[in-house]
Amino acid sequence: MNPEQTRPTTVHDQLQTLGMQAERIRIELEASNLKLPKNVMEELQNLSTRLPVISEKMGVFQKEHSNMLALANVGQVINSSLELDEVLRIVMDNIVRLTKAERGFLMLRDEKGEMVIRMGRNWEKASINPSELTVSTSIVGRVIQSGEPIVTTNAQEDHRFAGQESIVAFNLRSILCVPLKVKNEIIGVIYADNRIRAGIFAESEKELLAAFANQAAVAIENARLFSSLKHTLEEVTQLKNLMESVFASIASGVITADIEDQVTLANRAAQNIIGQTSAEILGHQLNDVLASVSKEIAPRLTEVHATDKPIMDLEVSHHLPSRGNVDWRLNFSPLKDAGQKTQGVAIVLDDLTEHKKLEAQRRLFERMVSPAVIEQLDPNGLQLGGKRANITILFADIRGFTSFSENLPPEKLVLTLNRYLAAMAEAVLSQEGTIDKFMGDAIMAWFNAPIQQEDHTLRAVKAALVMRDSIEGLYKILPEEEHLSFGAGIHFGEAVLGLIGTEKRLEYTAISDNVNTAKRIQENSAKNQILISREAYERIEDHVKVLPHVDMSLKGKTHPVKVFEVVGLK
Repeated sequence: MNPEQTRPTTVHDQLQTLGMQAERIRIELEASNLKLPKNVMEELQNLSTRLPVISEKMGVFQKEHSNMLALANVGQVINSSLELDEVLRIVMDNIVRLTKAERGFLMLRDEKGEMVIRMGRNWEKASINPSELTVSTSIVGRVIQSGEPIVTTNAQEDHRFAGQESIVAFNLRSILCVPLKVKNEIIGVIYADNRIRAGIFAESEKELLAAFANQAAVAIENARLFSSLKHTLEEVTQLKNLMESVFASIASGVITADIEDQVTLANRAAQNIIGQTSAEILGHQLNDVLASVSKEIAPRLTEVHATDKPIMDLEVSHHLPSRGNVDWRLNFSPLKDAGQKTQGVAIVLDDLTEHKKLEAQRRLFERMVSPAVIEQLDPNGLQLGGKRANITILFADIRGFTSFSENLPPEKLVLTLNRYLAAMAEAVLSQEGTIDKFMGDAIMAWFNAPIQQEDHTLRAVKAALVMRDSIEGLYKILPEEEHLSFGAGIHFGEAVLGLIGTEKRLEYTAISDNVNTAKRIQENSAKNQILISREAYERIEDHVKVLPHVDMSLKGKTHPVKVFEVVGLK
């Protein structure tokens, strides 16, 4: 049905029909020359006269009644949804229906405070094509400025808008525009028009639309507030999910508790470290959740509450039934809200168990292998093989250990052996040498690799002299029957240094005939004697005191090897 079609028959129409029928009967009676009582004709005359008046009043009453019902129904409809776009659509469809307009537009202020069309609907309850979103900017501007509704029955002839470009250009005729107000602030306007017919709108439509606009403004504002709240809630939810993801991905355990020390949050890492589920942690007291370390943390929690200051790096070793012996590090911090008011405590928990094991293994490894070698090794790039380098090789052993061991229990034997080997190892490390290996009662070491040392041969000699002094120092604390001697051999030459063995069992060592030569020299040294080859002596002859020594015939050597006995430094 379009706006120009006839509305259904009403009481108003029926009264008008009755008035016309009464007048027709009166005329017919007069023409019939029937002699009727005079009062009958007068009553018919009065009836035909009064019925149109009653009809007109009834029409006004029906229209007002209809408008009141429409406002009530519209108010119920537009408040049935809090979705802004749905509210706008309902508002505009009802405006076009109530006012019998051709088109209706709803304009709202944007973020910049400018009025923009948010919804355009026609009498067919269809959205208006963007190319047809044309309104009288002069009328809209006047309504916004004055805050009062405007109605014009024919804008083309209305002197108030004479010469307005938008009215002339778009051939606008009947126009109705009312403001949308919330707490006396204009948030938008409702605009309706008809480009075909003049006289569509009257003051009654203006009053009706103004009353409707009051309801619509509240509904629109509620929908906008709901949309804003919904958007804020989505942002908060996203932030909450992000924080939960962050907490879940943190390797450290994070536990928060309120001012009464009741746990309010525990991330996945904390659950794994403690060995309890979320249900077993949340809502419980900290002392119960961390029962295995409650004695250690109780005074710290008291201190944090009392001083409002953090406590860092508390390390505790304890036993967990589910995991055995574990090592933890705990950091305690006051938990504050946006206003910097303390709401509880936050605990960051790190499981050091594996780290401690690795550190212990590393320390043990460092006692077996030179730290300099460890620093050169890349666990991710270990490859079999080696490279050539000039090094000074040192061999030293304990003399008389075999006969000494015959009369001692194994525990006593190992204790004594370790004393002597430790003294020799410390002597090498003091000169930044590399300990290759312990071989029973002997030690193999070299200098100038993996870190280059210009004075590496002199360092080897100094290490041997320190060994001799250290062993003499042991004589002062060991019983005479445990006094053992040592012998050392030093040689300079080229060797291949690298990883030897298999991927399952590797050894970082030096291999060459020069290594064998150093070993043979050491085997031929006398009690507490330090022998060096000619190749080694020639590199340090200005720094050491030596005694001549007979040439040695060594196993595997065609010619005798010239050696010198080191007695000290110059």
